[in-house]
Amino acid sequence: MQLMLILGIGFAIGAVALQNNVPVTVSFIVWSFEGSLAMVLLLALGLGALIAGLVSSPAMIRRQWTGTRLRRQVDGLEAEKSALERRVGELEREVAALAPTPAEAAVPERPYVGLTTLLGSDAEQRDREG
Repeated sequence: MQLMLILGIGFAIGAVALQNNVPVTVSFIVWSFEGSLAMVLLLALGLGALIAGLVSSPAMIRRQWTGTRLRRQVDGLEAEKSALERRVGELEREVAALAPTPAEAAVPERPYVGLTTLLGSDAEQRDREG
């Protein structure tokens, strides 16, 4: 893109310089300048580029400052994230160290108690059936 712009400007300068060699007088308020039309056009082109650069430079500087500030903020957040991940790893290791071993965690098995045992004895159950 920039190469095309440079080539276009070079082509414009060449076309202006080769085809416009007529002398002209430029008057602005109390100032007067006399020279070839090519020189006046190139001077106007240069002044236009200079003014455009000066007008756009505050926005470019502001964009660069914002980009730098955001990059610093991202770096800070990434550092905070890695510190928190390290802390989570430490806490997980602490919890694993405090957790009971499988032998301690084993609950003694209780014998199975059927529903009939809970509701009544087997004798009462047979009496109801018979």
